[in-house]
Amino acid sequence: MNQRARTTGLTVAFILAFAFPVAAAPAPDAAQMRAKISAYVENALATQGGSRIVFKVDSDALREAIVMDLRDEVFQIVHDGRIPFAGLALRDGGVEVRIANANDRQKVASKLVPATQAPPSTQATPTVTVADSGDGLMRFMPTDSRFNGRLNELLQQSIEMIAQRLRDSGIKLADAQPDGADRIRVLLPGIRDPERVTAIFSKRAHVAFRLVDESMTSAEALKGAPPPASEILYHFKSNEPYLVLKEIAMGGDDIIDVSPGFDQRSDQPIATFRFNGRGTKRFAHITEENIGKPFAVVADDKVLSVPVIREPIRGGTGQIAGNFTLEEANRVAMLLRSGTLPGRLSVVDQQMVEPDVNAKK
Repeated sequence: MNQRARTTGLTVAFILAFAFPVAAAPAPDAAQMRAKISAYVENALATQGGSRIVFKVDSDALREAIVMDLRDEVFQIVHDGRIPFAGLALRDGGVEVRIANANDRQKVASKLVPATQAPPSTQATPTVTVADSGDGLMRFMPTDSRFNGRLNELLQQSIEMIAQRLRDSGIKLADAQPDGADRIRVLLPGIRDPERVTAIFSKRAHVAFRLVDESMTSAEALKGAPPPASEILYHFKSNEPYLVLKEIAMGGDDIIDVSPGFDQRSDQPIATFRFNGRGTKRFAHITEENIGKPFAVVADDKVLSVPVIREPIRGGTGQIAGNFTLEEANRVAMLLRSGTLPGRLSVVDQQMVEPDVNAKK
């Protein structure tokens, strides 16, 4: 099939704030259910033997990513508001910028901190603290609630990613639960080789955006030979071949959020992603230079989607669609997350558990 005719749709939306809501605590019945499941699996682990593994998420990398998000947010506000500024920089875990005009400083502060004049029941939890020295220097710091909310979200995303990667490797996950603020406990009854499991997570997925080579069709390249600067990659779902340029137009390091969802127009399952400020600018430039051309979203040399660039994409968000089932959309999201989550999962403990002859079966 001619690749020029294939479209899978890419939508954009402007992102003016990068704060994540603090995740609500689970309902007591949900927490009790999780505790019962963990107890059941612990008993299965004792009777059958197996593996117990504890992972740690990189909270330091997450904190750094949050501060970089805040810097991008401040830049977006002063840029869109045409506010003169100087010296925008990261410093000591926060963001500093000089804005000479006091009214301009107030405008920036009001964009970042919820209005306190509203009734308490409608006030949002502040995600940023602002210090104005009065001489033009402003300092912004993420609040603990912002960090804790993102950390909780990262834990949940990591648990989902662990489950998906184990499924893809043919290993059935019995239980994975948060273990403290930044750790995840994984229980695998019947799996006596924890090193084999942890090896699955030693490699981070490689995510890239690469332009499609339109000098010939993929069928022609398969019959003869692809151009030296191109190669054949296959779609993860359909196994359809695509001729893509080897050069990476843009890597996935600037993706800061990925999630499965539904297209509002078609109600079809999709995976959505969002760039940080640097990625938004880079992606806008790439799409502006390549209007009308198809490009491939690639993870670990598997093509996830091949949309056609219809217009410059300046909003910093996009979606990957392709007649997915909900499970497939979730798998795409997991592939992207495994290559874009802040930092990596590290193993802090792994044990092979021998069966306990005294354990109740």
